[in-house]
Amino acid sequence: MALSILPGLGYIFLGWMHDVLWPALFWYLLILLLSGWGYGIYREFDLPNMSGPSLDRWYRKISSFFYLFFLLWLTIFLIYIWIDAHQLHYIAIFTEIGASVVAAAILYPDRLLYLPTLLILMTPLVIYFSMLGEWYGYVLSAFSATLTWVLFYTASSSQALLLKSHHQASHDQLTGLYNHYFLINYMQQQMNSLREVGGHSYLLLIDLDHFKTVNDSLGHDVGDQLLEEVSARLNGQLPQGDVIARLGGDEFIIIGEVSHDELQSRQRAIGLAERLLATLKETYVINEHHIYISASIGISLTTSKENDANRFIREADIAMYEAKAGGRDGVILFDEELSHRVESNLEIERLLHFALEKSEFDLHYQPQIDRAQKIIGAECLVRWNNEKLGFVSPAEFIPIAEQTGLIIELGNFILERAFKTLNEWQQQGIELKQFSINISMRQFIHHSFIETVHHLSEQYLNDELRKKLIFEVTESVVAEDLGRIVGIMRQLQALDIRFSMDDFGTGYSSLSYLKQLPIDEIKIDRSFVCELDTDKGDQAMIVTILNIAEIFGPDVVAEGVETAAQFDFLLKHNCEIFQGYYFSRPLPKGEFEQFYRQQ
Repeated sequence: MALSILPGLGYIFLGWMHDVLWPALFWYLLILLLSGWGYGIYREFDLPNMSGPSLDRWYRKISSFFYLFFLLWLTIFLIYIWIDAHQLHYIAIFTEIGASVVAAAILYPDRLLYLPTLLILMTPLVIYFSMLGEWYGYVLSAFSATLTWVLFYTASSSQALLLKSHHQASHDQLTGLYNHYFLINYMQQQMNSLREVGGHSYLLLIDLDHFKTVNDSLGHDVGDQLLEEVSARLNGQLPQGDVIARLGGDEFIIIGEVSHDELQSRQRAIGLAERLLATLKETYVINEHHIYISASIGISLTTSKENDANRFIREADIAMYEAKAGGRDGVILFDEELSHRVESNLEIERLLHFALEKSEFDLHYQPQIDRAQKIIGAECLVRWNNEKLGFVSPAEFIPIAEQTGLIIELGNFILERAFKTLNEWQQQGIELKQFSINISMRQFIHHSFIETVHHLSEQYLNDELRKKLIFEVTESVVAEDLGRIVGIMRQLQALDIRFSMDDFGTGYSSLSYLKQLPIDEIKIDRSFVCELDTDKGDQAMIVTILNIAEIFGPDVVAEGVETAAQFDFLLKHNCEIFQGYYFSRPLPKGEFEQFYRQQ
């Protein structure tokens, strides 16, 4: 508009000097009216946040604006080209060439705009020169046609460069899929569209299971080829209207087409996810390697109520990690229940940071009983009572503490409190044969763990008390570097500390592990004991565990004993140590001391 309004005043001045004032004034009035309309278009649309329908309306209006503007410049050419008496036709010629250059420079991103505009502006000039009837007129006509081609070629080349740059900026170089940059913009446009017209869509976040193993074992070149094949398979299953992008690494996102029915959108998402799982699990043959992988998929349903693309990606990401935590090779839909659990976990994580300094943790002690129902030991169990949340189960806060690293500080607190209690009980005449403390695997392999145990044992324990200590680890210990784990155990055994394998039989149990690890005790998981009365399979499992222990030598503790029938069965099959609510619940320190004295 600035290139028209300000120079347009010069044409009015020329028109006043050469008796064409009224046509020039009328032309300038049209320029002002058209500029006002253009400014209205500028104010009407919020271009960065527009959705599909709004973009369509904007494009139609802005296209009409440009066509009309350059037609007006053609008009001023037609007005002045015939006034050769005062050589105004030279100004008209220059005007037409200048307008054509401006059109090629401004409109090059859109072929539907610059091609007809250049033809509209330059064709009259070519015709004018050819009508002069002189040889130089034909030469100028040829030059004008050549200039038209040059402008067209320049605009086309600029457009091609623009499209290439846009493709590189919006596509993943390896797979050719859209990338994260494009994805966010596309999703935001879809959110805006949903907000305007309503409807529902879905988002699938796909993460390959154990892809790092392929890279580490077969090399990154095989990994890259695998990603290309995965991309091709995902594209092959993509419904029409859906968009797929590579989020990064081995993560992919699919954005579904807008649907007006929420249930239909949900069913489409789940059905597509299940098809993708089946497709991705088919064998890959790459460089003579037969590769088998699976995927974990999180689904988030998008609606017109929210307008934050990153939030839906985050929800799908949470659902995907739930699928991984559930054993991988699965599909999880983000819903209200999962949202509530995530919010609850975030609140627990936030409050955990202040729990130690507020002294909200305490230890309870569950008695361990021998065959004569006499107390021979105790297991330390941490309890958290928060002023806002109330009592929080260890099953809720311990995994969060492990994920965030707070388990190190919490574990050190438990060790110190437990060691101090064991020392106090010896001074009070409370004699136990064993004293069990649960050790998180993250705490166990931490670089300062052995040093911390050394320091606390020297501060609170003597040689006799150290022999009573049993560190309980879960079967997940075998998922770590076995050589490193055995090394840590040997160093702690030098302090006379023994080891118990907790929850035996529920995860990674193997006879070879019992042989390799210096385990002094195994604990039969409560999930087997609680079904003893009704499930013959659990009865057989417990008998098998007791027979294995008899062969390999470790003591056996049956935890979760709650009925006389369970106790009798375990007695009959030569179990030696028992723990559970049939004898006592976990007790605070003072109540445990009272329970011991009553015994």
